[in-house]
Formats: sequence, C-alpha cells, structure tokens
Amino acid sequence: MLLEGTASDFDGWQSLVSDSFVPLDTEPQRRGGFTGRISARDYDAVVMSHIRADPHAVLRTPGLISRSDAVHAGDDYFKVSLQLEGHGLLIQDGREMALAPGSLAIYDTSRPYTLSFDSDFSSYVMMFPRSRVTMPVDIVSQLTATPIGADHRLGAVAAQVISQAGAMLPTLSRSVGVRLAGNVVDLLTTVMADELSGSGAPEEKQILRAEVIDHIESNLADPQLSPSTIAAAHFMSVRTLHQIFEGSGESVSGEIRRRRIERCRQDLADPLQRQVPVAAIGARWGLGDPAHFSRLFRSVVGQPPAGFRRSALRD
Repeated sequence: MLLEGTASDFDGWQSLVSDSFVPLDTEPQRRGGFTGRISARDYDAVVMSHIRADPHAVLRTPGLISRSDAVHAGDDYFKVSLQLEGHGLLIQDGREMALAPGSLAIYDTSRPYTLSFDSDFSSYVMMFPRSRVTMPVDIVSQLTATPIGADHRLGAVAAQVISQAGAMLPTLSRSVGVRLAGNVVDLLTTVMADELSGSGAPEEKQILRAEVIDHIESNLADPQLSPSTIAAAHFMSVRTLHQIFEGSGESVSGEIRRRRIERCRQDLADPLQRQVPVAAIGARWGLGDPAHFSRLFRSVVGQPPAGFRRSALRD
C-alpha cells in the first residue's frame, strides 16, 4: 500500500486517516480552515506514516472498534508514535501522556483511545499487528499511554532509528524496506521488554508466560516443539503450563501455530525468497508436512500459501 494524501476539511481528513490506519473519528480543535497531510507505506503489514496537520483530535471509539471487529476479526494493531513537532495528549486505558518532540508513545487499536493536538504538529507513526510483538498482549497493555523508553538509553536509540527509518524507507526497494521495517518493530519490542523489566509491574504468572513465549519464539523451527517439550524445558507440568496461559486468549498450541504461520507469511511475502519452495518455507518453521502446512496456513490467513505469495509479491 502506498498512500499520499492531503485534506483541506475534516470530512476529507477523517477519510484519509481511516484509510491510512483503522476507522477513526476526528474533531476540530479550533475554528477556521484545516489542512493535513499523510504519507503512508505498507511494508508487509508494518505501516510507516508521516503525518503533518493542524490542531485536531482523533478518537478510536467503542463503536468504531466493534464495527472493525465485525469486518476484520483479529486485525488488532499496536501503534507507536514519535512526535517530531508540536505538542499533544494521548489518552488510553485510564492513563494520559503528554506528547512533545522526541517522545515515543504506544497505543492499541483494539481499545478506545484519544489523541489530541493543540497546535500544528508532525509525527511518525508505525502501525503493526500485535502478533509481531513476542510479549503477551496483556503485559504490553501496561505500557499504553506511557512514555516508553524515556528513562532508558534504548528509548533514545529507538527514537533515532524511527526518525532515520521514516526518512529513508521511501527511498529503498520494497524488499529492503520490509526487512528494515521488521527490524524497527523488533527494536521497539526490545524497548518495551526493557521498560517492563524495570517497572516491576508484571506478576509472576505474566513473567513465566513471557519466558515461555520467548522459548517458543526461539524454537519455532523445531518440529517437535509442543506443550510437553516446553513444560519439560521449564521444569513444570503440562497442566501448570496451560494454567499460565489461562485468560490470555490463546492456548499454548495456538501460540505456537500463530507464530509459525506469521513467520511463514513474512517469508512468503519477501521478494528475496521468491525462489524458495513453499514447502521449504513451511519446513523451515517446523511445519514439515506440506498438506498440513497448506491447510493450517489457509485456516489462519484465508488463502493457501502459494496464492498468498502470488498476491503479496504482486502487490
């Protein structure tokens, strides 16, 4: 996806921001005319956008969320913004965060939020599927509307990388851009993990689940990876392992399947791997039976691996 657009009124702006991200409402912050511009590019489901606009508010309401879920079930995203110019306010999950040049903020499109800007502003916004973050969603939710990385050196590094990547990505080939955007998401995940490890916020169950997910992520290529092998690696019973995942919205086996399919999807969409057989990509991520891989991929993505590759590379 490549979207370059300028709006000179609020109807046009609401349409533009909704097309660039997820359905959103907008409200003026002052009387008179309005102008806003968005440049957005999609790098295999990681969308990097540069926004420049007059004062206004953006609202992700419960009604918009429910309508989005009805049409695009499971399409939940994290958004990370880097404020470049101007000031604003982010509100989500009962928290408020002031936005100033250089600040990094994370918010979740599956829950209501408000962004309010009281002056002309510009920012980079990265939007990516929550599945690209290796930590449990309920742990990451502790960071919404907080200044991530503000007290850590990694935060400054991430802000600098996002700024440089935002300027550089439009000049790169798609294959290189996909890899760079994915690396930026990995860096942001590292910053989030560092922020959480220093907060003392996660409870023991959450910490254990995060450790298990790290183990799953590191062993996706092992076809023998299963709840029993994971439990053994962590010196716990399979029953205890399942209890750790209770209330997370995903079973242990489901977590393994989802992450394997996500890695296969990324490789199938990579132009540099167009010559790698579909079956070899499945086997690379622990899905060695081609028929099983095809059925599983289709059940998750909505089309078979070969068809997905054709459409992804064509786009």
